[in-house]
Amino acid sequence: MTAYKELFGKYVQNVTSDPTSTDAEGQIWYNSTSGTFKTVLGSYGAWASGGAMNTARRTLGGAGTQTAALAFGANSPTNTASESYNGSTWTNTPSMNTGRAGLSGTGTQTAAVATAGVTPPTYTSVTGATESYNGTAWTSNSSLNTARTQTAMAGTQTTGLSFGGSTNYSGTALTASTEKFNGTAWTSVNSMNTARRLLGGTGTQTAALGFGGTPSTATELYNGTTWTSNPTSMITGRYAFGASGTQTATLAFGGQPSGTATE
Repeated sequence: MTAYKELFGKYVQNVTSDPTSTDAEGQIWYNSTSGTFKTVLGSYGAWASGGAMNTARRTLGGAGTQTAALAFGANSPTNTASESYNGSTWTNTPSMNTGRAGLSGTGTQTAAVATAGVTPPTYTSVTGATESYNGTAWTSNSSLNTARTQTAMAGTQTTGLSFGGSTNYSGTALTASTEKFNGTAWTSVNSMNTARRLLGGTGTQTAALGFGGTPSTATELYNGTTWTSNPTSMITGRYAFGASGTQTATLAFGGQPSGTATE
């Protein structure tokens, strides 16, 4: 406690019951009854309906932020469609060169990269096709060295990372393959410890996190060279979920089978 006092000028308050006043927001205290340190983080924003996309679709890729997002690809017949979002409405943008579903994306609205997936018309052909978007048009780049679908990505358009997935459309040929992207071409690097598909990915090319998926709930950290298994698995095992954040502060939401869980 001494170090805390020196830094902030006060001891952590020792109480027998948690305060109920909103004055406790942002404070830290020790509850001697439960034997735990506690805090009140404050209120967070609520979900609100935004403008609907111009084209309904599923199994698409995405990049960007809440007020500058990009959506691309998906199942037939919208497999090349691309749209940008300004925080209020969606606007159709130039289409991708290679139509596909089950793809992955990363980057920003004006500097995105999309890769992997399965191609029409039957969606049984796995591809490593890669395209970059500059805010105006899509440009084809070198393909992944290992064609696959249902992968995870991290990083940016010029320092991207692709990992995991399946090398066949049915998802039975799992891969732990990992590749890094320099904005033009892919280079194979050390594979993950656990092969899986439909996993989550966050972080950067040199500080990435891969977690969940099927058939594993394991968590792995990437340092730019090798993957290290984290002793802590996800609390709720799932696959085909959404994820955002960094290697050290990640959010996982939705997925199968526990579609409403959040960690």
